[in-house]
Amino acid sequence: MARTKVALITGSARRIGAACVRMLHAQGYNIILHHHTSVAQAQQLQQELNVFRPDSVHLLSADLLDLQQIEHLGQEAVTVWGGVDVLINNASTFYAGAVGEISETQWDDLVGSNLKAPFFLSQALMPSLKKQTGCIVNIVDIHAEKGLVGFPVYSIAKAGLVAMTKCLAKELAPAVRVNAVAPGAILWPDHQVSEQQKAEILQKVALQRCGEVDDIARAVKYLCEDADYVTGQVLSVDGGRTLFS
Repeated sequence: MARTKVALITGSARRIGAACVRMLHAQGYNIILHHHTSVAQAQQLQQELNVFRPDSVHLLSADLLDLQQIEHLGQEAVTVWGGVDVLINNASTFYAGAVGEISETQWDDLVGSNLKAPFFLSQALMPSLKKQTGCIVNIVDIHAEKGLVGFPVYSIAKAGLVAMTKCLAKELAPAVRVNAVAPGAILWPDHQVSEQQKAEILQKVALQRCGEVDDIARAVKYLCEDADYVTGQVLSVDGGRTLFS
């Protein structure tokens, strides 16, 4: 019997992360569902999917701003089913901050969650990923290239994650493929966004509509399952938003 592949998805209790969990689980993967504060959502998703396939989703909690917890997460993940084949670096912190008013704490928070954690978790899982000839998919952002006004540190961190994608694709080749998905207008932020702001954003999208979380999950599935000769690439899933940048 073929070994069941294992995917670790960070920040996967809700939103895009949860969509990736459902998508890869439907492909037959066992899932290590990482969460931090979203405990109830993580438990609900685990219960939902374990009904379909018992003991196929395992929960691990870690604060990705703590290097020791990151390394422990990597160690624990490998022991659950004897290895990790796929790492999806999805966990992210997103909020505004004006230049001139940004604190070191905010810098450490945004760069830590969006860049430092993906790097050190990838490093921790490198032996297992190489052994399984696995892959890494980083969730970046279309604003990594030119920056989102009002969100400089977030944009810098995501730009770093794009650079990390390309660097690790070289460093871990040929055993491990490393790619990224760059979402556009998929989910509105948790904080309030006015209808006028939404309309202004969608006017700059070629397809004139917001995307769905499953659009990102399908791109992730492609990079994991159907892209054996693709590495070091960033796949924009933005409805043509970057055509107007």
